Amino acid sequence: MATIRPFKAVRPIKGIEQCFSCPPYDVLEEEEVREIIRRNPNTFLKVTRSDADISDPSSEDVYEKAKENFEDFISRGCLIEEEKPFIYIYRETWKGASQTGFFATFSITEYDDGIIKKHELTRKDKEEDRTNHIINLKAQTGPVFLSFKSFSKAKELINKIIKSTEVLYSFYDENNVKHELWKVQSEHDIEQIKQVFESIDYLYIVDGHHRAASSSRVQKILKEQDTHYTEDKPYNYFMAVAFPHDELRILPYNRVVKDLNNLTKEEFLEKLKEHFEVEQAQSSTYSPENMHCFGMYLDKQWYKLRFKGEESQDPVKNLDVQILQDYILDSILSIKDPRSDSRIHFIGGIRGLKELEKWVDEKGWKVAFSMYPTQMDQLFQVADSNKIMPPKSTWFEPKLRSGLLINKLI
Repeated sequence: MATIRPFKAVRPIKGIEQCFSCPPYDVLEEEEVREIIRRNPNTFLKVTRSDADISDPSSEDVYEKAKENFEDFISRGCLIEEEKPFIYIYRETWKGASQTGFFATFSITEYDDGIIKKHELTRKDKEEDRTNHIINLKAQTGPVFLSFKSFSKAKELINKIIKSTEVLYSFYDENNVKHELWKVQSEHDIEQIKQVFESIDYLYIVDGHHRAASSSRVQKILKEQDTHYTEDKPYNYFMAVAFPHDELRILPYNRVVKDLNNLTKEEFLEKLKEHFEVEQAQSSTYSPENMHCFGMYLDKQWYKLRFKGEESQDPVKNLDVQILQDYILDSILSIKDPRSDSRIHFIGGIRGLKELEKWVDEKGWKVAFSMYPTQMDQLFQVADSNKIMPPKSTWFEPKLRSGLLINKLI
């Protein structure tokens, strides 16, 4: 049984939400953030990525700057606080498809107990960064991306609420994604949402493992400091959006490798044939059309690789990203730890196959691999088995917007 909880959100005044809200903190490079801040001094990136708003982004001043910018937005009236707690409905529409979910807060105890399931390892440095950020602001600034196994009652309730509620925000972002937010004000509707979640056995983190892990760490810190602790304190919950799984879109997470591990092109192709059928692609590019097929760009030629091995009962070993790791990256190219090896780079599918060609043809990297997207049922299988996916297994698009709603902890 999952718990969903209304929260007393801080949000931008109506009319500035389009320019104020921003992409998640971890999808932009520092120079991209600096340019956005230069063009738009009222972007919420000044809070989530304050490292780009100070001269020394490596100093501890980055968290003080985030707090200063956050308080400045409040004092200038850019941000307002709701008078009471609400649940919200959040919809994103991109390239003709929509995903619509419940924007609220969720139990950290359920996260710690495994009712909210993970499928990724977190990096200590990134976890530490977001923990410091939340502690200094006493607020969660970006939502975690959750999913649940879809069922009709949840969708029927969402549609009913949207039809009877005036939209709070509606705008297009820089990637032509339409964002819409509705505030659920009816106590009856809120109770119905709570009942829907009581019938959900598990929630799954789709994106935002570091945000969830950091919120859990912050909860332990603030609880220890709190001399008047109660279960309903805001820091016992983390802000997230929970979507039905069948509305989500996973793009491939492609790979590019710097060298062939001292092999010639011919030697490399010969080694591939032990576990893969290798043929030149007939088209100018190649994107895999089903599982266990891979595209490969080498020496200005696209190849189609088809894995010759058997299906595995282990849900992790059956992932294409793991097959690539086991039978090519590790065994042939000697990339043992893709998390730390500088010879591999990961490119989100949103950037397309031409980006892979660019890395090989213009940046001097040697070989690129286009992947078939990991599927939602594979994510569920891994999480339900309490296993961990390889790094960069999924790229969900569109991303959740930051700065539409903020959860103050104190």
